[in-house]
Amino acid sequence: MVTVALPDTWVYALRLPHDPRAARVARTTVRAALKGHGMAEVLDVVELLTSELVTNAYRHAKGPASLRLTALGEGRLRVGVWDSHPHIPAPFARPPGDRVPPAPMGAVSGRGLLLVQELADSWGGWSLGDGLLDRGAGKLLWFEVGRGNPCGGKR
Repeated sequence: MVTVALPDTWVYALRLPHDPRAARVARTTVRAALKGHGMAEVLDVVELLTSELVTNAYRHAKGPASLRLTALGEGRLRVGVWDSHPHIPAPFARPPGDRVPPAPMGAVSGRGLLLVQELADSWGGWSLGDGLLDRGAGKLLWFEVGRGNPCGGKR
């Protein structure tokens, strides 16, 4: 009898319309994929951070967004969110060790991306162009978490 081992690397991609319900669809997708692949220990952090990135894509870009979940092996997961706006926000525009200050008391926004720097193991962003010649190339923001650190954050 042959034993087949399931791969520990996989990729899911989801195109999200410019719709206020996109974050909920992204959370549902993340939950199903991670539970299905036995990665429940990072589920809450990944779901929260994915929701933040997709919400920002909806708020700051005028077009659709894309979500990509990539299992890198050994329990590591990378989540990428693409949107059509080229601006890279902090903390993604800064080196991972460079901390972004917290939002002022009473501010109604500005805390979501701080969660990324507190809970993700690593993060980054790439501008893909301003869209003038390349028709809305936008940006890709990503973060990584791993099984060795179920609460996220720096090790």
